[in-house]
Amino acid sequence: MRVERFRRSCVVLLSASLVSLGLQTPAGAGIVGTADAIAVSQHQNYLAIVQDALARADVREQMVALGVDPAEIFGRLGALTAPELAALAGNIREAPAGGDSALAIIGAVFLVLLVLELTGTIDIFKKA
Repeated sequence: MRVERFRRSCVVLLSASLVSLGLQTPAGAGIVGTADAIAVSQHQNYLAIVQDALARADVREQMVALGVDPAEIFGRLGALTAPELAALAGNIREAPAGGDSALAIIGAVFLVLLVLELTGTIDIFKKA
């Protein structure tokens, strides 16, 4: 009795397996347009720009000082829409890299004047 029950179970399982082999769904393919490919590429570039900026140590320290968990930031990046991500990446690109640009200009002018003084072209510092 047990052997017959086992045989029937095997036959039912094998039959169900063979029937389900023919029920595979076909794969759908389509043409990817140039605009779609460019949009995906730009989105990935913007995401890389933002992630690179957030990976810097000074940015992480500032986020922690403001009470933001750095691990939470990368999760929120995925929730940004494409225009929001593009705007954020644009702001990062336009932001001054060294902080205050006026201080950098003053330093560059001082360095040029110092080089001109050392070469003997001008005598500004000897008068003072």
